[in-house]
Amino acid sequence: MLDLALCVLFSSLIFVIFKLFSIYKIETLYAIIMNYLVASFCGFLLYRGDIIISEIPGENWFWGTFALGVLFIVVFNLMAATAQKAGVSVASVATKMSLIIPVIFGVAVYHEKLGALKILGIVLALIAVYFASHKEKSTAIRKSSLVLPLLVFLGSGIIDTAIKYMQEMHIAEAEFPLFSATIFVAAAITGILFILIRSFKKSIKLNFRNVLGGIVLGVPNYFSIFFLMRALQNDMFNSASIFTINNVAIVMFSTLLGILLFKEKISLKNWGGITMAVVSILLVALT
Repeated sequence: MLDLALCVLFSSLIFVIFKLFSIYKIETLYAIIMNYLVASFCGFLLYRGDIIISEIPGENWFWGTFALGVLFIVVFNLMAATAQKAGVSVASVATKMSLIIPVIFGVAVYHEKLGALKILGIVLALIAVYFASHKEKSTAIRKSSLVLPLLVFLGSGIIDTAIKYMQEMHIAEAEFPLFSATIFVAAAITGILFILIRSFKKSIKLNFRNVLGGIVLGVPNYFSIFFLMRALQNDMFNSASIFTINNVAIVMFSTLLGILLFKEKISLKNWGGITMAVVSILLVALT
């Protein structure tokens, strides 16, 4: 459970840092690329075996990391845009409602069993994350404000599902740091190539503020993935339970951080969502 608690902590910090990017005028794309370089460094640093670069492409999980790396940087940019334009809690809920995608995958592919109370807990979790992030607005919702959360939802669900698949089928626990580092390297390379292509139209502006933002983001980003993979090794819970507890707890914690740190407004519906989130976690964890 400690691995799961640490995953919740580091994942919640990511949303807070994204919000700080907009406050301190940090250019998200540059900071995200730097963040992936820092995250990959963390992985290589924590890997206990000998790192032979020429042998990494021979690993059976290697090519899958490139697809994940591209998806990582796309979804991360979408998460940042959502947090900055719609708030920390909205970005969090768009990301974490995606828990339904790996849950369905686990049941369909790995034949994981879900009792009636567990299913009730998962359904309640989806309702909870919606109400925990619901914003009271007098103006009509623009279509553009719905597109970002929807894309984050789909991308995050695919990432979680892919991580579960790779962890289940290909990766020994001792290789988690190396696997994570390779994903982040692929994401960084993708981002760098994008910037180089864009530089023909727009000059590159790398400054200390963007570098510092990337360093601050990179450490919790690495450990959010590292501890999620460790949590998925837990024999007490199946992956449906892990993703549900993890995602709902992140919504709760990041929403509370948004209130405490950024004075984000919370309504009666939000408190109702947080209460339902607690109940859903109890149902999933204890049944």
